Amino acid sequence: MAEVFCGVAASPGYALGPAFHYVPYEPSVSPSIIENRQSQENIGYYSAAREAAREELETLRRRVDKSDPERGKILAAHQSILMDAVLDEEIRDRVLSDLWGADWAIWESYGAYIRRMEGASDPLLRERAADLRDVRDRLLRCLEGQSSKELSLMDTPVVLVTRDLRPSDAAVLDRQKVLAIITETGGATCHSAILARSSGIPAVLGVENALALLPAGEEVLVDGTEGRVVLQPDESQREEFRRSQRLFASRVQENARFLAFPAITADGERVKIHLNLGTGQLKPPEVNHVDGAGLLRTEFLYLEREDLPSEEEQLSAYRQVLETFGGKEVTVRTLDIGGDKQLPYLELPREENPFLGSRALRLCFDHPDLLKTQLRACLRAGVYGSLRLMFPMVSGVDDLRRAKRMLTQCRLELEREGIACAEDFPVGIMVELPSAAIMADLIAEEADFASIGTNDLTQYVLAADRMNPAVRQYYRPFHPAVLRLIAQVSRSFGKKGKPVCVCGEMAGDPLGAAVLVGLDIRQLSMNSASVAPVKRALSLLDTRDARETAQAVCSMATGEEAELYLRKRFAYLL
Repeated sequence: MAEVFCGVAASPGYALGPAFHYVPYEPSVSPSIIENRQSQENIGYYSAAREAAREELETLRRRVDKSDPERGKILAAHQSILMDAVLDEEIRDRVLSDLWGADWAIWESYGAYIRRMEGASDPLLRERAADLRDVRDRLLRCLEGQSSKELSLMDTPVVLVTRDLRPSDAAVLDRQKVLAIITETGGATCHSAILARSSGIPAVLGVENALALLPAGEEVLVDGTEGRVVLQPDESQREEFRRSQRLFASRVQENARFLAFPAITADGERVKIHLNLGTGQLKPPEVNHVDGAGLLRTEFLYLEREDLPSEEEQLSAYRQVLETFGGKEVTVRTLDIGGDKQLPYLELPREENPFLGSRALRLCFDHPDLLKTQLRACLRAGVYGSLRLMFPMVSGVDDLRRAKRMLTQCRLELEREGIACAEDFPVGIMVELPSAAIMADLIAEEADFASIGTNDLTQYVLAADRMNPAVRQYYRPFHPAVLRLIAQVSRSFGKKGKPVCVCGEMAGDPLGAAVLVGLDIRQLSMNSASVAPVKRALSLLDTRDARETAQAVCSMATGEEAELYLRKRFAYLL
């Protein structure tokens, strides 16, 4: 008899096939103290394990590079983490000075950095935590002398069922053999979800006890659009699956037709579509299909290295992105790190509540040289394209004024030094904090634009960590409280004739895009996989209908009521 299990709809699409259990190595490490005479022996064990892990990664990278160099970069990044001099020194010091066993030294040295990053709101840094865990576990497995389990060696197409999919697993799996992905952990913004969406693989994540509930070899139906998994589907469910699969394939083809065209609503309103970028690497076709970059996360410059990037390094990276976009707007967000998102080479205090602590712009104010280096690089890069500068974690007008004063100081310094820099470019803020949304009318007097980060805004408004499964039911992006604040920002900046963009997950969701247009927002920034579906949805949308719908949901009492109403009203867009 068919059984139905629910999870998070992480990547749309449908698949039917046998369940394949993937249970990678899981380390079990306990605190261990060794005798002084054993320290050199443990260093030897560690060194041998490190070399074995390096050889594994190099072999995998060379194999993957032949078919997909982009995936090979994941393994190259893991090599960099493994050979990191700071981590290596910490591990050796804990063995030689603290007399920790090699396994405990590895676990704790990596763990310190993992803990700082795994709760990050920024998906780029959450991926970094996943990479660190992956490398740590590979190193510990090699220390134990265990062989690796290869996902690339599956013989037939399967539905992959696992507790979690690691970055290196994602890099080596044969995507022709993986019909769908089911995990026990994770949500719509985790590494596995990002991988699945970019690969077009249906995925349902967060299915509790999936490995126990879905026996290996049993037929499983995966509905990545609604977040359902059906074990041993009956004939009627199979027929529904076949019908849904045909409709989905047709929709994908239909979406693709809109990719190369501007986003224009059914009644002729133009909506600008921008890209969210986590690295400086871009493919020219992606650039051709969008109006610019709505969010360039500069954190990518600070990761995978042992020291702070110089002004020249930052200038080179920003210039490359600006020139790739060929005159289209590129919005550079200053460093958003600190608190929950730390760097190995930047000593920062640990905080009990990092989301409410020293991070992003606040952290940069405490370390002015950090911000000045970045501002100088942006000012110099501004001569090579249409750069917009955006400050994150702005709580009010005072933060904006202080940041702009530092920008002016940097411009004057460059002029005195005779270094070419942009005379002027738009300066705006990320609206992530409720205080910034509430004060939007006054901030709009002094900011050239605003970009709303709906992910953080939602969790701050509703006091719900979107990565915490225990409060998942409270994290509702379509909650009237969130939408009212978005409407207030849109209205305040609109009165001043200044643009508002949305760069959170809501912008890349056809449903979210429709309600945002109804709130008079005409700039949306998203990942590249969302561009075609959003353009198609907007082509069917009447802005008058969107405004009426947005006004209605802003007046509703609950987030659940608002979401159900939106799904019913905008069903024709999905």
